[in-house]
Amino acid sequence: MRYEDIQGVHGSKEKEEINMKGVVTVRSEILKHIILTIVISVAVVSTVSVADRAMTLRDALRIALSGNPEIKAQSQALSATGEDIGIAQSYLLPKINLEERFMRTATPGYAFSFKMNQERFSAADLMGAPDTFNNPGPTSDFQSTLSFEQPLFAPKAYIGIDMAKQEAKARNSEFDRKREDVALKVYKTYLGIATATGYGNAAEKGIEDAKAHLTVAEVRYNEGTGIYSDLLRAKVAVSMASERHVAAIKNRETAKRALGLMLGLEESLDILPETGEVEVKAIEHYYGASSLRKDLKAMETRANNAGNMLKMADAGYLPVIGIGAGYQMNDHRKPFGSEGDSWQMMAFLKWEIFDGTKREHERQKAKYKSAEAQEYLSGLKKEIAFNIYDAYLGVGEAKDSLALSKAALLSAEEGLRIVKVRYENSLSPMIELLDMQAGLDGSRAGVIEKESAYKNAVANLWFQSGIILKELGMEQ
Repeated sequence: MRYEDIQGVHGSKEKEEINMKGVVTVRSEILKHIILTIVISVAVVSTVSVADRAMTLRDALRIALSGNPEIKAQSQALSATGEDIGIAQSYLLPKINLEERFMRTATPGYAFSFKMNQERFSAADLMGAPDTFNNPGPTSDFQSTLSFEQPLFAPKAYIGIDMAKQEAKARNSEFDRKREDVALKVYKTYLGIATATGYGNAAEKGIEDAKAHLTVAEVRYNEGTGIYSDLLRAKVAVSMASERHVAAIKNRETAKRALGLMLGLEESLDILPETGEVEVKAIEHYYGASSLRKDLKAMETRANNAGNMLKMADAGYLPVIGIGAGYQMNDHRKPFGSEGDSWQMMAFLKWEIFDGTKREHERQKAKYKSAEAQEYLSGLKKEIAFNIYDAYLGVGEAKDSLALSKAALLSAEEGLRIVKVRYENSLSPMIELLDMQAGLDGSRAGVIEKESAYKNAVANLWFQSGIILKELGMEQ
């Protein structure tokens, strides 16, 4: 094989014998990269839906806040908690019972009363006295009773209703907090798609730059001013840039499917990019807004509700007053028979005078639970203040990092331009050009990453302050 004379970096020409084994090795590596790129490309393309539905962030949030599985589950739990109010109220409503009872007995008192209730007691029963009284024959009775009982004064029931309403209020606040949590996840997933798209665009630019370097290397090699190893390095750079592009496409498709999952769908969803800058105010604004955070309101409600537990314990010292009535039918042959019927009305007062100190322990337990709730509330307030402080610092850090990344990108672009000119004029080697290209590719990806990190940091600040739905235009 004949090799050409090639020109060195400083323009001097000399003979260079190319190691055939090295050439074969480099070509094998190039072939591996190309095959791998093709395989990954086919795999990714086969999973990409050509008809992915695209939507705005607000549309995605609107669907997620009604169709997200967590939202649906919490909604069912909230409805179940609402039923506790009805359960508590039911203790103040009348209780109506229908009962059918059968008894057969030879007990004198029962046998005598059965005949009386069945209206079958006659003079013949008296003629045989006292034997018919003391030794009656077996007697059957079907007793049908319809009764009701209505509380008029039930202190525990009144307090129980209030406690159920307060708990439902707390659970409703927790549901609102869950909506904020889902909104944050949707927003981050939405940004994930935008970030993956940005990586893909940066990778495409990297491919374009790598191909341009390959073109220059081919021209210089064909003109005899470049070396063959530079040509091989340029080809490897194109292959590696293609791999990065394929990976970016894969990540984007995964993020699109993740967005569909967040919305309670099985399809992949694309996005319509949002424009505009996010506004960050002074930290005092977020401290003030956090007083209305939904989980804090839930904790406050439960802390107040803990006081009702003490009232419930105190209500145990009071009586329960009510009225009742019943209608009864008796028959000795068939159920629901009516040989005899009767009715009764009553008023009652139930007062538990001594219960073995149960109420005293319940009162003490209620005091401890109330103190426990207050401690949790105090701790949550401090935790919220800390999280806002940390999130605010995170926004500042992300903003500064973004500015530095943009400055680094400008430097990398200028550095590549200079080295490219030097390489074209045989003043810099290919390895230096590729190093500068790698730095530029990293800077492009860095800007995209920092932009996403900044928006995520701002969203986290909104979430910690309890205003994320308002900031995203989804507050009810």
